[in-house]
Amino acid sequence: MPLVTTRSKDEPRQSRPVRVAEAIKNWVVEKGLKAGDRLPSEPEMIEQFAMSKGTIREAMRILEAQGLVRTRSGPGGGSFVHEVSKQRARALLGNYFYFKDITVADIYEIRCTLEPQLAASLAGNLSDEVLLQLEENIASYPEPAKSADEEREQHIASLRFHALLATQSDNKLLGFLIDFMTNMLADLTVYRKLYNPPNVELWQKGRNYQVQLVQALRDGNADAAHHIMADHMATAQKLMLLQEAEMQKRFITAE
Repeated sequence: MPLVTTRSKDEPRQSRPVRVAEAIKNWVVEKGLKAGDRLPSEPEMIEQFAMSKGTIREAMRILEAQGLVRTRSGPGGGSFVHEVSKQRARALLGNYFYFKDITVADIYEIRCTLEPQLAASLAGNLSDEVLLQLEENIASYPEPAKSADEEREQHIASLRFHALLATQSDNKLLGFLIDFMTNMLADLTVYRKLYNPPNVELWQKGRNYQVQLVQALRDGNADAAHHIMADHMATAQKLMLLQEAEMQKRFITAE
């Protein structure tokens, strides 16, 4: 079924190459093409979409820039459907939010909603290998940080715990959103230096919640996993907001 692109009345009309690029994406979906499948040749594209060579070429360049098409030259070359990597998708979406002035509260509003649901869905469904990876991640920050640099590394490592859980979700959209949130929070923490000064309470409570959560996941206790993650997110939100307020106070004092 073709994808429908909506446009508000305030948005400028899309250029012809952009509209053709959208039409090509819709056509790929209609035909059920998968990553690695060859796209029609340029003359076939011109005939298929009734557009000039220049428009087709520009549309293909747009799709290639988006990571949806890959072109190879030489024998066996041509244009092929390409699957966008999670890293590229995360970077493109991050670019959209770059000038949106996202706050810690914005991120935790989403995390507090999504992550308890994820935890409950994973209870009893994780392999021993994944549970061991989670425990090894927790073991990488066994003691409170003694410096701002160590605090930064521990904070990022703690967020990897949540990113690892996100990769295990059967709901790919849910997993991607949580992974995106954790990476955005990691970037925000580093950019705004929210790791300074070290916060022992944040380390202690966060680590304890993660230890309890792994046990609930191993036991297959979905209710406990949901409750632990909800408390974890609420506590982390409170402490991170205090950390953000402390950073802003230092900034104002320094002016």
